Amino acid sequence: MGFKIADRMKGLVPSGIRKVNEKALAMERAGETVIHFEIGRPDFDTPEYIKEACAESLKKGEVFYTSNFGDMKLREQVAEYLERQNHIFYKAEEILITAGLSEAVYDVLCALLDAGDEILVPDPVWINYLNVPKLLGAEPVCYDLLEENGYQPDIKQLEALITDKTKAMVINTPGNPTGSIFSRKTLEEVAALAEKYDLAIISDEIYDRLLYDDAEHVSIASLPGMKERTVTFNGFSKAYSMTGWRLGYVAAPSELIQELNKVHQHITVCAASFVQKAGIAALRDESSEVEDMVKEYQRRRDYAVQVINNTPGIHCLSPKGAFYIFINVKSLGIPSSQVVEYLLEHQKIALVPGDVFGNNGAGYVRMSFANSYENIVEGCRRLAEGIIELRMQTGEKEV
Repeated sequence: MGFKIADRMKGLVPSGIRKVNEKALAMERAGETVIHFEIGRPDFDTPEYIKEACAESLKKGEVFYTSNFGDMKLREQVAEYLERQNHIFYKAEEILITAGLSEAVYDVLCALLDAGDEILVPDPVWINYLNVPKLLGAEPVCYDLLEENGYQPDIKQLEALITDKTKAMVINTPGNPTGSIFSRKTLEEVAALAEKYDLAIISDEIYDRLLYDDAEHVSIASLPGMKERTVTFNGFSKAYSMTGWRLGYVAAPSELIQELNKVHQHITVCAASFVQKAGIAALRDESSEVEDMVKEYQRRRDYAVQVINNTPGIHCLSPKGAFYIFINVKSLGIPSSQVVEYLLEHQKIALVPGDVFGNNGAGYVRMSFANSYENIVEGCRRLAEGIIELRMQTGEKEV
């Protein structure tokens, strides 16, 4: 007997990032050497003091359930961090600890969205914000983030997209896949719209520590009147190089946290107890570890951006945050998926087609510079060589 798959699964699209990653891994198993630019995974080891805290917790036998809401000491540390770093004043009771940010996204959207609701989502964006609303029977309505606008939203377009079905709006700053940062002026305008139309704001700030040049990160919940209508996402994966530890959190008014916990209880019960102890140490005992990583990321970014913009046929903006470069390949005149496929097969470098992140990603590829400087140098050499080959094969088209 065949399984009768639920209709809701028809709108759930597999991760295009992982599709590239799986092919790259298969090539490696076959003996080929691939440089990975497709995954948003820091190449740094987790700082030693964090690993030691986890090991010590295990030695003490701290291997049992915690509160569904999370270890109270970790919730207190998160609240202190958000006040110190992002000037948002939360109590521990307004923090929910989750098994990574992916779970947090599902918890929040499940608690907020009914079937038929609309939610404003940036385009391009991390695909979870497109998939999860569809899974819940809600409709993601996309607003444009365009290269010519520095990937800042058009406030007039945003307002025009709001209907009586619009319940919430997602913002992601610093952003994936563009590396852009919403300006304070942009966030103030978004806040005004949220108040005017009584919208919830879902603010993904997982890259808040990865800032370059003179960039300023502003948490929208820190603006007047916005904490009460904002859900702030953050976690440990990116800044502390803890992607495999699966530790994130949601900050929101306590009445919403109570509702989110109902979903959280039925999905994961709690994040791993000893991982939560490591999270406490990460926030409490940090010295220069994050800053050192950011300096190295900036060195890699600077090199990659220079090579990209010196390679005929492609160009990019220099990202101000996160660790992604969104490369414009429109002049090649072929779909970005074909560009990625060619570069993987012929140059052994793995990137991601931009349209994985939405319609506005067509004609772009995403490169993660969360790889060693040596691999950035070699990978950029292969990238430039591959683009030259493609231009010879396809003939560059003006756009």
